[in-house]
Formats: sequence, C-alpha cells, structure tokens
Amino acid sequence: MRTILITGPGGSGRTTIAAATALRAAADGTRTLLLSADHTDTPGVALGTGTGPVPAEAAPNLTAWRPDATERFRQDLTAFQDRAANVLDLLGAARLDAEEVTPLPGAEELSFLRALRDAALSDRYDLLVVDLPPLAGALALLGLPEQLRRYLRRLLPPERQAARALRPVLGRLAGVPMPADWLYETAARWDVELAAVEAVLTDRNTAVRLVAEPGPAGADAVRAATLGLALRGLRTEALIANRTLPEAAPDGWLAGLLAQQRKTLADWRESYDVRPVPHLGRDPHGPDDLTALAVPAVNPAPDPVEWPVGDRIAEDGVLVWHLPLPGAIREELDLVRRGDELLITAGPFRRIVPLPSALRRCTVAGAGLRDGELRIRFAPDPALWPSTGR
Repeated sequence: MRTILITGPGGSGRTTIAAATALRAAADGTRTLLLSADHTDTPGVALGTGTGPVPAEAAPNLTAWRPDATERFRQDLTAFQDRAANVLDLLGAARLDAEEVTPLPGAEELSFLRALRDAALSDRYDLLVVDLPPLAGALALLGLPEQLRRYLRRLLPPERQAARALRPVLGRLAGVPMPADWLYETAARWDVELAAVEAVLTDRNTAVRLVAEPGPAGADAVRAATLGLALRGLRTEALIANRTLPEAAPDGWLAGLLAQQRKTLADWRESYDVRPVPHLGRDPHGPDDLTALAVPAVNPAPDPVEWPVGDRIAEDGVLVWHLPLPGAIREELDLVRRGDELLITAGPFRRIVPLPSALRRCTVAGAGLRDGELRIRFAPDPALWPSTGR
C-alpha cells in the first residue's frame, strides 16, 4: 500500500489538501482511505459528507475515517483491568467504569497511531492518505513509536524474560517482589504494536507532503519541517504551495502579497518539488471545490532516505556515516555517543538512534556538516575491531 502523510503549519489548509488528494486519487480509480487526526470534522466539511468514528464511504473508491480516541481509550483501559484483575484485587483497587473514563494526555496520539497501523495493514485499500496534526504535533507523533519502544527495552529488557523460572527464588533472596509475567507480556505486546506502526512510517512506500502558504511564515515552517523530517529519515514527496494567487493580481496590497509569494516560490523551487494550488477566493467546500484545487496526483514512491556508512579505512583509516540533514545549521548541531547509541540534536529536534553494527566497534573521531549532510567519522577501536593476523 502507498501511504501519503500530509502535514503543515496550523492554518495552512493541510486538512483540505489531504481531502483533495484523497478525492483525486479515488477519482483516478484508486481505492483510497482518508484517515484524519483532526479534532473537528474539517475533512467532512471539505468533502461535503461528514466523517465519523468508523470508516464510511465518502465518494466512489473513497472511504473517510476520523477515529474516536475517547472510545478507544475506554476499550484499552477496560481490557487492561481485565488482564490485571488479580493484581488489582490483591491491592483492593476499585475498578473504573467505562462511563467515567476520559483520555489521559498522550492517549489520542497512541489511539491514532493504532488506527494508522490498522488502516495500513488492511487489504481493502491501495492508498492511505493521512491528515496529520500541525507540524509540531505531527513531528512528535511520528517519533513516538521509536521513542516508546526504546523506553520499553530499557525499562523491561526482553532478555530478562529468560529468568522467569528464577524470579520466585530471586524475589525471596532480594526481599522485593519481582516483575510478574503479565507485565513482560504486556510490554512485548506493546512493542509488537509499536513496531508495526514504525514499519508503516519507515516503509519505502511512505512519503510526506508538506503544505504551506508561500510567504515568510510558511518559509520558516518549511525549513523547520524539512530538518525535523530528515532527522526521522522520512521522505518528502512534494511541497504543496497552498492558496497561491493568480498572476494577474490587481495593483495595491494584493500586488505586494503576490510579489512576496513569487519570491518564496522561487526560493522553494531550488530545493523542493513545488506544486502550487490556487486560491479559490473562498474556503473549499464539497467535491467540486476540491477538484478545482487541482492537487497533484500521487506519484510513485520517491527514493528511500538512506544513512550509508562509507568505508575510508584504506585512505583515511576511518568509516564515515552520512546523515542527510537539509536545513541544519552547524552551530545548532550536537552529538553525544552513549554506548551503542548516538544522540543527535539538530536545532529544536532530537533523536536517539542505534549505531550500525560496524560503528559500534569504533570511536567517534569527528564530524562535519557539508552541503546539508552531516558526516560523522568513526575510527576502529583496536580492542574491538577484528584484526587480520598473518
């Protein structure tokens, strides 16, 4: 399945563009699902049909779905109470009724990620168009599966499960209770679910469409988004320049705005595949308006983002890890090596990534930023690097 993730700064029209993209694909005969994280029914208003908590047909070949995070959270909490019934009874805990449950912070994000996973694994669709939250929320959401999996591995290492038979003995020796099996089983189940979401986001058939209005604010947002997405290894398929004005704008303040848009579009075209979408002079409403936007068709998947390791041992005695980070500024970059992981800070964004196996036997020998690419040099550690004895 092809997956298109659509995001942009708040107010840029990303939800409308997502609806128009899905409608365009459906009109071309592609079985399409529009999945929206919008709290209000903006996609339904744009489509003129409304969207709800269950997938429903919005047009021929087009299904729209706006998951209900509250109901999903209630279901998950009820299931957790059932699985942990023995522990809760032992503690004398009072059960929560479904009617009194409201989502906790983060519950909506997890619920939406699970909906994304379910949609991507369905064989009913050929294309999944995902209307993500505004940029800051979208970047945090896209990084959530990887971060949570790392926390689970650190807090409940899977290899510790091998000592299940010894837990009662260890508990008596240590004088403290040992983690119960259900805790490890729950962590393992979460890890599998998060891995499935991560697989969708990193799949070669998944790409991002950025939506922004051409202008100073949009330009700043696009620069930040490009860096944040690159740090996550996500591919940007196109930059949708939304609400572009016609070239024959009259004199006055509208002419000044048009000149501003022209300059931004010219700058964008040097680095992005820019697809202008016209300003209709009103908020789009209904299939006719969405069709009039003439959003670009969904292209074949772009080349995957790669972080290759170059072998320069023969020339310089080092391995070089190439990390494309367009828009990064040297003064805002920071690297910290912690065991087999590398903590990368680029401007306001941060990611902890595992080192490739070959680099785990090396020490960091330096780094440099050149042409939008971070190049980290690793020198083989003689104590760990395999030697070629004679």
